[in-house]
Amino acid sequence: MNLNEFLPIILYILLIVLIILLIILIFRLINTLKKIDLIVDDVNNKVKSLDGVFNLVDGVSSKMNLISDRFLGFILSITNRLFKDKKTKKEEVEDE
Repeated sequence: MNLNEFLPIILYILLIVLIILLIILIFRLINTLKKIDLIVDDVNNKVKSLDGVFNLVDGVSSKMNLISDRFLGFILSITNRLFKDKKTKKEEVEDE
């Protein structure tokens, strides 16, 4: 047997082994992707269950922001009136 006959046989055997290994690897990859898909679906379901809590927190924070804005507006209007009255009284005293 010479090298011209032996080398192609070795290459064909190695190619068959490589193809078998690639098929096994692809099947394992598919199984891993299925498991990952199940985990992602589970995480999505858990996040959806928390959406109500996040919406509640968002609603409460927006209401608190609205209340604080109105309260600060009220306080600022009172202080503006107080200082405006003092300025007008000073101007009336200076005019006389």
